[in-house]
Amino acid sequence: MKLYLVQHGLSLPEEKDPKRPLSPEGEVQTQKMAEFFKAEKIRVDFLWHSQKLRAIQTAQIISKSISCPEISERNDLNPLDSVSEFPEKIKSLNKNLMIVGHLPFLEKLASLLLTGSENYKIVSFKNSGAVCLEYTDTWMIIWIITPEQV
Repeated sequence: MKLYLVQHGLSLPEEKDPKRPLSPEGEVQTQKMAEFFKAEKIRVDFLWHSQKLRAIQTAQIISKSISCPEISERNDLNPLDSVSEFPEKIKSLNKNLMIVGHLPFLEKLASLLLTGSENYKIVSFKNSGAVCLEYTDTWMIIWIITPEQV
């Protein structure tokens, strides 16, 4: 089972647009990542994203380039939401999953899965960047990539 954690693309500052949509640079970076996912033939059974516009737009761009039968907008993927119940939610799916979300949520989730505690900063995320974790009997990092590396 694979888990892809993707930070939303670079957004406009709140003072420019309170809804914080993707900036033009954020759109370009996210498209580069979508092309990487397509080239790598990434397939997920579920794609979850938060209700924030920048995550919705990021998920929309990526979903055009990957095989994914089910895309869900969730209200429990906000920056400060608890990650404590997610290891069981993810394991119970027993399917490949992509989560498009925010910091510090993604950092805490990665830490919790990899160490059993959300308090370590094991993985550093960048806008539009992705981390691939795999679960066999424990979680392991498979790769980390940013738009600059694609």
